[in-house]
Amino acid sequence: MPTPLLSGPQYLHDGLKLILSPGLRQFVILPLTVNLLVFIGLIYLAVRQFGSWVDAFMPNLPEWLMFLEYILWPLFVALVVLMVFFTFTLLANIIAAPFNGFLAEKVELVARGQDNSPPFSWAELLAMLPRTIGREARKLAYFAPRALALLALSFIPLANIAAAPLWLLFGVWMMAVQYIDYPADNNKMSWSEMMTWLRGRRWKSLSFGAATYAALLVPVLNLLIMPAAVAGATLFWVREGGKGQPITHP
Repeated sequence: MPTPLLSGPQYLHDGLKLILSPGLRQFVILPLTVNLLVFIGLIYLAVRQFGSWVDAFMPNLPEWLMFLEYILWPLFVALVVLMVFFTFTLLANIIAAPFNGFLAEKVELVARGQDNSPPFSWAELLAMLPRTIGREARKLAYFAPRALALLALSFIPLANIAAAPLWLLFGVWMMAVQYIDYPADNNKMSWSEMMTWLRGRRWKSLSFGAATYAALLVPVLNLLIMPAAVAGATLFWVREGGKGQPITHP
């Protein structure tokens, strides 16, 4: 039965339920701990620097246009929030990548009905490190030039008004790329093949990315959303026809 065009929120919801099931809870503890430590550190930094970042992006208006400052200030606050949140989330994902890839592998076993309580193995987790770190480097290579272009746009007067919605759209797309890449990589799909697969399901991918992005903005809940997004993306992969194969490790 075909899934709805905007099925992303349902996948995220199902992923959250799945990671709370007895068979998979053990695989959530490590990424949850990593996420908690990273977010505490990054939130502390953001609180200390937020005001100066907003001031850096606000244009210097002539005196006769100062009334516009009250209109533009909320827009540039939103811009900084989107940039900081998205960058911090991406960094947390890079740090947690080996754990997320491991979780995606176990969720796929459950989703395909192969094992409802897969065993935990430190050796298996460590064996995934080189591949997952390499894949995160590939994601960073995709992200960095686009983020730099948006950052440059953010400093151009007038044009920077468009920066906030563009950051939002890019962030939504990157959420889909970030999380759906875990099951794709586990199944040995190349980066270009994975991107083609995602573009072929563009609206479903964007709806998943949007649901994940919005949920990550909710304090406290966002700690659970990252592993839930890994599980939800894996369900997306399985239900939308992503190829599956026996997963082996060196």
